[in-house]
This record gives sequence, structure tokens and C-alpha cells, in this order.
Amino acid sequence: MNTQSPWLDDDQQDLWQALLTVVIALPAALDRQLQRTSGISNFEYGVLARLSMADEATMRLSDLARDCDSTQPRLSKLMDRFEARDWVARRPDPGDGRYTLAALTDTGRQKLVESAPEHVAQVKRLVFDPLTAAQRRHLGAALARIATTVRRELEER
Repeated sequence: MNTQSPWLDDDQQDLWQALLTVVIALPAALDRQLQRTSGISNFEYGVLARLSMADEATMRLSDLARDCDSTQPRLSKLMDRFEARDWVARRPDPGDGRYTLAALTDTGRQKLVESAPEHVAQVKRLVFDPLTAAQRRHLGAALARIATTVRRELEER
């Protein structure tokens, strides 16, 4: 017989509520800051940043969607807006024409560079500054384990 409660105990409930606050409120706070200072969303910033970290600042749209936790239709609409602003250029993948590549343009890189200082300051203020170095290491290890479990769960579906 399973004697474990189907409910979270008090410690688990406290941790779960804190995690929900971070998962829900942190992106909202980052969105608010980026909209106010740069006129872009946290998601848009993340897409620009991910492209900037890729080899030659270019990625397949399917890989970019996966890495940014986006659906392809959502990313495609964003790419339309980014192309209209000259932040990205799309072209067929020369290695496999079934895929489309997105490349960060100089204008897109400039937008990212202009947006980064205040965004990074906000991330540091909200995430890193409240923690000691030891707490950051422990949090990093714990989140890496959770992220691995969640990614496995998503891959199985």
C-alpha cells in the first residue's frame, strides 16, 4: 500500500509556490523592462540572443523554434516582423532545401546590443543579486536537474 500523501507537504508547497512565482512573474518583469526600454518582448530578445550565439548568427528555423521553446507558426510570425525591421534575413538552407535559415542582420545585432545592458542589469538584479555565490551554485545544480527531467518528459511525447 502506498502510504505517501497525494498532496505536497508544507516544505514542498512553499518551494512550489516560490517556483511558480519565478516561472510566471520573472518573464513578466523582464517583458515589462524590455518593452519599456527597448520596445521588444523577452521572447523577441531571446530569439535575437539565440541567433547571435549561433555559428555565423544563423540557424534553421526549426532548431531556433526548439531552442526558444516556440511553435514554428509563432516563430514564423515573429520572423515576418523581424524581416520587416531588417533584424533577420531568411533563406533556404543550401545543405537541405526543405529547411529555412534565419540569419541575424547587422541591424538585428545592433538592436540586441542596444537592448542588452538594461536587460542584463535587470536579470542580475532580480536573479543573481539576491543570492550568495554558494546559493547560485546550488540553484544552478537544482535547476539543471529539473530542466533535464522536464526535457526528457517533453521528448517522450
